[in-house]
Amino acid sequence: MASSSIFRRIGGLVVLSSRRACSRGLSTGSEELISSRGIGTAKPINLFSAINQALHIALESDPRSYVFGEDVGFGGVFRCTTGLADRFGKQRVFNTPLCEQGIVGFAIGLAAMGNRAIAEIQFADYIFPAFDQIVNEASKFRYRSGNQFNCGGLTIRAPYGAVGHGGHYHSQSPEAFFCHVPGIKVVIPRSPQQAKGLLLSSIRDPNPVVFFEPKLLYRLAVEEVPEKDYMVPLSEAEVIREGSDITLVGWGAQLSIMEQACIEAEKDGISCELIDLKTLIPWDKETVEASVNKTGRLLVSHEAPVTGGFGAEISASIVERCFLRLEAPVSRVCGLDTPFPLVFEPFYLPSKIKILDAIKSTVNY
Repeated sequence: MASSSIFRRIGGLVVLSSRRACSRGLSTGSEELISSRGIGTAKPINLFSAINQALHIALESDPRSYVFGEDVGFGGVFRCTTGLADRFGKQRVFNTPLCEQGIVGFAIGLAAMGNRAIAEIQFADYIFPAFDQIVNEASKFRYRSGNQFNCGGLTIRAPYGAVGHGGHYHSQSPEAFFCHVPGIKVVIPRSPQQAKGLLLSSIRDPNPVVFFEPKLLYRLAVEEVPEKDYMVPLSEAEVIREGSDITLVGWGAQLSIMEQACIEAEKDGISCELIDLKTLIPWDKETVEASVNKTGRLLVSHEAPVTGGFGAEISASIVERCFLRLEAPVSRVCGLDTPFPLVFEPFYLPSKIKILDAIKSTVNY
């Protein structure tokens, strides 16, 4: 089980201006951070409550915003949409049929008419029926019209990853499928504070965004979150632990596991630099490259299967950029190339011990 200490220590609010424009067929018209002046008071809340706050703010600040999906009208299975329908009405917050292809198809049309469509897929495992709509329609909408039309107001929320009892239909991490697609962004927060700011940035971004929420952290992760409107910039990784011997890169719930491994490695005299990617596409290559040039070693960890996982893309890119600085092969500690198991989940997941062993072998290579 993930430790909550990481979220108090590394979950600090970062309100910075964005440094770079987007690529991969994305609009660059509104990439700078927009934040409210005077963030105000902060209260300790968990991750699903932070998501709920962000959705309240999105609906309140923009009358063109709509939230919809399976069971969102009464709060959803994870309670992320609690109170929205009562406050904003059933015309703006409503249930849909059990048809993911229809949910995303409707969301594309709504966004194409200038609205903010916030669609929820109840579990990321069930996003695959909507794969064609996301990959062949949403991602290509701007390109195929020569920038005359777009569905940039589209945000697709989906709980992903291990939860302790989900089995093979409620625990998958499908982020790599969408990282292969030009024209959409993929964002994954690690904590309540990040979740609120990144979700508001995603909703207001001029490009379609797939926003994966680590369901394990919905209630586990608690930290102080500003009550007012703020945004955390997309496509900017964050160095949340500085070190000199090896660079670790991850995202979502895996950050807490990696932090624990870093603490254990420190007892053996190994200094680990830990980076939260936050946005997988377009990802912040410069921050990771600078870190690897300093440490000479890289380890990437994610819950998804190792073959074809996004860790492979990070590994290949860093080898190309840092080949002469690397002192050991890039290490990947990921899920297994099997269906996600139920009773064998602890053996499947990249644990603290697996990461610690990989850190030691990489540093001692």
